[in-house]
Amino acid sequence: MYFGKSKKNSLPGRVPPNQNVTTSFPVLHHGNVPYYKDLSKWALRLFGLVEQEQFLTYDDLLAMPLKSSKNDIHCVTGWSKLDNHWEGVSTNDIVHRAALKPEVRFVILHAEEGWSTNLPLEDFIRDTSMLAYAHNGQALSPEHGYPLRAVFPHLYFWKSAKWLKGIEFTREDKPGFWEKNGYHNYGDPWKEQRLTWD
Repeated sequence: MYFGKSKKNSLPGRVPPNQNVTTSFPVLHHGNVPYYKDLSKWALRLFGLVEQEQFLTYDDLLAMPLKSSKNDIHCVTGWSKLDNHWEGVSTNDIVHRAALKPEVRFVILHAEEGWSTNLPLEDFIRDTSMLAYAHNGQALSPEHGYPLRAVFPHLYFWKSAKWLKGIEFTREDKPGFWEKNGYHNYGDPWKEQRLTWD
């Protein structure tokens, strides 16, 4: 895979090494784009090491306290998009709702078509982490994860799973689709953790 090299970084401290700033929002994914016409058939499953498995409807999420956030995002393929405005739900509110068991160490995000990705619990509950249903004042487009996507701006953006269907809380780490196919297990853009041998 080719990773574009940036010219001289004019935004030191804001753009990781070898990233190109873009004003567009590239669409990258594996598999098909799901189009939801009836959200009554959609729910977010909270499961694993929780006190009780739950299914949150879209209306349930909208009824939770609104989290708004502005951040920069960085894709493993070499682009960065600055000043993104997101609206959604705090991951801390999700954790509170799920009532985790004390042995939880990792979070596995499950999306459409069996896609998944993994991250430590401490990254899931960072103040900058959230589950978003709107971007720049509009509902997410299907291509960008409607009805719900994760947003973890401190990691490469493949970790911000689109088309979320479930959140699993576990004791063991479980690498997801891209991690099993050569991507780094953690994905820190400031350390350029793009591939397993980085």
